[in-house]
Amino acid sequence: LGKRKSSKKPQAKIKLKLEKEFTCLQCNTEESIHVKIDKDNQVGHLECKKCGVTFQSKTNYLTEPIDVYSDWVDA
Repeated sequence: LGKRKSSKKPQAKIKLKLEKEFTCLQCNTEESIHVKIDKDNQVGHLECKKCGVTFQSKTNYLTEPIDVYSDWVDA
């Protein structure tokens, strides 16, 4: 009689997390830009902890913090 084949367990998928803090373009401080997204009002807020620069942009249900930061860089 033969042995049963052991079934391999599926590998766990690694989910990459996107950053929420970025480098400020004004004062050049790393991880000083903090982004908050208000999904109810569809507004993204960006603020530097050190120099106090702020930015707002419109968002939708797919928007991530990197999108608000990119809008600020492009503006």
